[in-house]
Amino acid sequence: MKRDELVSYLNKRLNLSAFAGDVSNNGLQVEGADEVSKIIVGVDGCMELFQRAVDENAPFIIVHHGISWGSEPRRFSGITAKRLKLLFQHNISLYACHLPLDAHPELGNNAQLCGEAGIIDKVPCCNYHGLNIGFAGNFAGPLTLKELAERLGGAHTMLGDPARLLKSAAVVSGGGGNDALDDAVSRNADVLITGELSHEMFHSAQENDIAVLALGHYASETRGVRAVLKDLQNNFDLPGSFADIPTGL
Repeated sequence: MKRDELVSYLNKRLNLSAFAGDVSNNGLQVEGADEVSKIIVGVDGCMELFQRAVDENAPFIIVHHGISWGSEPRRFSGITAKRLKLLFQHNISLYACHLPLDAHPELGNNAQLCGEAGIIDKVPCCNYHGLNIGFAGNFAGPLTLKELAERLGGAHTMLGDPARLLKSAAVVSGGGGNDALDDAVSRNADVLITGELSHEMFHSAQENDIAVLALGHYASETRGVRAVLKDLQNNFDLPGSFADIPTGL
């Protein structure tokens, strides 16, 4: 597949034009080979992932967190130089998709989490820079906080009674913080499913009588890139893999 054809498809499929204000500089951040024979996806643009692309002979990388944010980098030294050197030496492209991959109604982190959690009738929530990046909705059937944690799997941090019965939720992956919590409270959600749980969220959650299930920033954002990989494999029969490089955070 031609690189530019793949980039054009991703730009449209992930609706990048709607997120012009995202500081992530979404899209193709490093231009590599004209032909794409294999792809590798991951959460973070880092040397370990780039080296895996080299080892697997994958000329196209897709990440949630890229290496270009706002006006940075302004100096191509240190780890930036090492990363770029490796990519350019091996003619590897790097494509990043940040907020659009949180917000996408089908392939996004939050849409995928809603599906895993059994949330139906989802509506966009958590306005960030003028755009909603999360979803809120009701569970197909009531379940306890403990059962929800088991359904989503992996390590987690829980605020609230594990036996609490849940009927509704708001879902904001990554570091939604107090903005996500406030939005969930305004919607009378029983639980906020998110990535990070910060110290300042504790008392607010307790006093607003809302449960919080934090899956970890990394773990909550593996869903989107994996869904993109599956989408590309289904539509273009492109071989590819997901590089699991957990941070534990």
